[in-house]
Amino acid sequence: MELADKAVGFLLTTISLSIFSYYTFWVLILPFVDSDHFIHMYFLSREYAIIIPLFAGITLLCFLSMFIGYVMLKSKKKSA
Repeated sequence: MELADKAVGFLLTTISLSIFSYYTFWVLILPFVDSDHFIHMYFLSREYAIIIPLFAGITLLCFLSMFIGYVMLKSKKKSA
């Protein structure tokens, strides 16, 4: 089981590092590259650099709030 945990950890770390590198290049470096350069076809337009993380953050906040509310209601039922 320990090997499976290491494999999952390695996979999650690799995915996170890939997403971070892609986003960093997209937001910080790509604006300084000429707009007719071929590298632009591998990235979405710049407005998505704000929309996607904003949507992900709002979704995460909603699920976190629902989870906290569920735990609070469940703990209230146990004490009653």
